[in-house]
Amino acid sequence: MPAPAVPATAPQAPARPVLLKPAATAPRKSQLPALTGIRCFAALNLVFFHFADPRSFGPLSPIVNGGYISVSFFLLLSGFILTYNYADRARQGALTARSFWSARFSRLYPVYAFSLLLSVGVLTLEVQSHTRFDFGLGLVLTPLLLQGWHPLLTNFWNTPAWTMSTEAFFYLLFPWLITRRRPRQARTILLILLGVWLSSLVLPALYMHFNPDGDVHPDRYSTGVWMRALKFMPLQHLPSFLFGMALGFLNEKIRPESRKRLAAGLIAFASLYLVLCVGDRLPYVMMHDGLLMPLFGGVILCLAGRNRIAWFFGLLPFIAIGEASYCLYLLHFNLWTMLHDSHFLEKSGLIVFDPWISYLLLIVAALLTKRFIERPGRSWIARRLSSGSAGA
Repeated sequence: MPAPAVPATAPQAPARPVLLKPAATAPRKSQLPALTGIRCFAALNLVFFHFADPRSFGPLSPIVNGGYISVSFFLLLSGFILTYNYADRARQGALTARSFWSARFSRLYPVYAFSLLLSVGVLTLEVQSHTRFDFGLGLVLTPLLLQGWHPLLTNFWNTPAWTMSTEAFFYLLFPWLITRRRPRQARTILLILLGVWLSSLVLPALYMHFNPDGDVHPDRYSTGVWMRALKFMPLQHLPSFLFGMALGFLNEKIRPESRKRLAAGLIAFASLYLVLCVGDRLPYVMMHDGLLMPLFGGVILCLAGRNRIAWFFGLLPFIAIGEASYCLYLLHFNLWTMLHDSHFLEKSGLIVFDPWISYLLLIVAALLTKRFIERPGRSWIARRLSSGSAGA
C-alpha cells in the first residue's frame, strides 16, 4: 500500500523545526490472557494424545483421546487473534503486507528452524522410508514451509510441523483478506459463520461418499493418500481460519462483560466434552477439522470476555506455558522420541516417574526455547529485515 503523500510546505522557512506526525495507528489492543492460557491446555492435550494412554486420565480420557482436535482449534484461534490485533490497523490503512509478513516470519521461523536442527537425526529414518526423489524433495520443501502441500511429505522431518505450511498459507492471504469490506451487522456475520462452517464439511462429506482410499472405517490411523491430503493440506483448513476471522468481527459486537459470552462458554465446553465422549462413533473426517467449529467459537468468545471462566484460564501458570505453546508444539514429537531413545531416564533412575517426568521436561524445554531461541531470534531477524528495508 503506497504511503500517503505529504502536503507541500510554504516556501518560507519555519521559525522552528516542524515535527511530522507518523501515520495514524490503531491504539494497542487489550491483552486476552485467557486465550493464551487455553493454548497451554490445547498444546498439552496434543502431547498427551501422542504419548499417553487416555484411560489413565479417568474422566478426562475422552478429551485426551480426541486430542487431535487441538490442531483445528489452534488454526481457528489464529484467524481470531490476527483479526483482533490487526483489524483496526487495516481499517485505518496502517497495515502493509510487508510489515505483516516480516512480523510473522521473525516471530515464528527461529523456533521452526531450531526444531529442524534439533531433530536432524530423524533424517536417517526418512531416507529409509522414502524414495531418493521424495527424500530430496522433502529436504527442500520442509525448510520452505511447503511440505504440507505434498500428501506424502506432510510429516517429513518433524511430524507436527505440517501445520506451519498451513499457517504460512494463511499469512500469505491475510493482508488481502483483512482489507476486504467487512460485514457491519451481527446477523450478517452469523450467516457468514454458518456458510463457512458448512463449506468446511464439503470435502469430508465427499470423501465419505466416494471413499477414494477404499478404507472401510477411516480413522486417525488411516494413511491413504486422499486421507492425508484431507487431513494435512492447507486448503482444506482455510475455512477454520476464515471462521476465526469472522468470529473476530463478531467479537467486536459483544461487550466483554456480556453474559452471552459466559453462556456461550458453558454450552461450548459442555458440548465439546459430550461430543468427545462419543467421538469414536462420529465420522473421523468430520471431527478432524470442520464439525466442531461452532463449539470452538463459543469457547473463544467466552475467553475473550470478562467472566469466571476467562479468569481461570488467565491464571499466570497457564499463561506462562501458553506463551511457550508454539515451542512445545513444534518440539514435543521429536524431542520425546530423542529423550526415550537415549535411555536417559533409565540411566538416571527417573524412569519411575515416567511419563510425567517426560511431560515436565518437554515443558521446560519449551520455556527455555522461548527464552533463548524465539526471543533473540525474533529480534535478530527483525533488525535484519528493518535494516534491509531501510537500505532498499
